Amino acid sequence: MRRVGARGFVWGAAAISAVAAPYCAPALSNEVGRRLFEPCRACHALDPASPPMPGPNLFGLIGRTVAGDPKFDYSPVLRSARASGRAWDRPLLEQFLRDPEAMFPGMWMTSRPMPDMAERRALADFLADPKSR
Repeated sequence: MRRVGARGFVWGAAAISAVAAPYCAPALSNEVGRRLFEPCRACHALDPASPPMPGPNLFGLIGRTVAGDPKFDYSPVLRSARASGRAWDRPLLEQFLRDPEAMFPGMWMTSRPMPDMAERRALADFLADPKSR
C-alpha cells in the first residue's frame, strides 16, 4: 500500500471539495439566508397572501420596482426611487443590504448595515429564490 503524503491529502481534499461544493453550497446558503432573514420577519412577509405588516411584502422582490408593493406606504426617498424607475436586481439588493441608510438616506426602515459580503449574498439568494423558503 502506498502512503499518501500531506500534499496528496490536501490535493485530494481540494478535489472532493471542488466536486461537492456546487451541490452543498446552495443548501448552506439557503440555511444561512433563512437565519439572516429571521429578524426581518417582524416586519416583512415572503408570502404574497400574507396580511399587511409594518414593512412591505418581499415576495417577488427581484425584478420589482423599488417601492413596488402597492399595499405599502413608502418613505419619500423610496417613492422617489420608484418614480425614477429603479428596480431591484441582485447587485442593487446587495448594495442595499450593505448599508440601507447610506443608499436611501431618510427611509423609514431601520436596519443595521451588513458588511459581510458572504452574508449579503446568502440573504440575497434567500430573497431571490422562493423555493429556498
